[in-house]
Amino acid sequence: MGIFRAPNVEGLPMALADPASLRLLIVDDVRLYREGLAAIMSRESGVREVVTARDAASAIALLDHHDPDVVLVNVAGGNHAPLHLVRAHRPEIAIVALGVSEAEEDVIACAEAGVAGYLLRTEPLDHLLPVVRSVVAGESLCSPRTSAMLLRRVQSLAAQRVRGPRAPSLTAREDDVLRLLDLGLSNQEISERLGITVRTVKNHVHNILEKVGARRRGEAVAAFRRQVPAEYRVKTG
Repeated sequence: MGIFRAPNVEGLPMALADPASLRLLIVDDVRLYREGLAAIMSRESGVREVVTARDAASAIALLDHHDPDVVLVNVAGGNHAPLHLVRAHRPEIAIVALGVSEAEEDVIACAEAGVAGYLLRTEPLDHLLPVVRSVVAGESLCSPRTSAMLLRRVQSLAAQRVRGPRAPSLTAREDDVLRLLDLGLSNQEISERLGITVRTVKNHVHNILEKVGARRRGEAVAAFRRQVPAEYRVKTG
């Protein structure tokens, strides 16, 4: 953990002495990256304090003491758990996901975790502060590519509401997987259909079985068929 305070702005040009002040918390398990980003962000005009944490547990320990405006979480390794833990502890704090891949499953996972802003791993550093300022203003700023992915998800959810009700307590992606299980597709086929890895499919299947209270895929599908009328299920063809 570390604290980086902005230098005294006295004597700096008026353009740099931004009266707005931001308090940031950076969560990254790589010390070099989090301290490097903190040093850069602490020099930005309008940033008053930058605190760093190596994981969700240490971040939660700092949240109440420092009361940051925005939490920046590096999800480059595909670990979205810190997003959920920070959100659960302080749901009112804006979260920006850093290092998000361009895979739709990663973007959607961040959205489902409640992030307010994204910085894709292909985007430059100078995009970060505008994203931070936008979420503080109650807006969501993301790349056109990310916006397109989120829009497709909204359209998919709207289509599912037209088809019929979703299995209770399932995420949108788990619902997609369960509907494809109902068609008899294998993990590999589901992976290809949804554009996600087989490992991710297995994780979704595991979560579905736990939530539905089933021990086998067939039992989960049976529960789905009892809930969703046949005319609303996905058709092959």
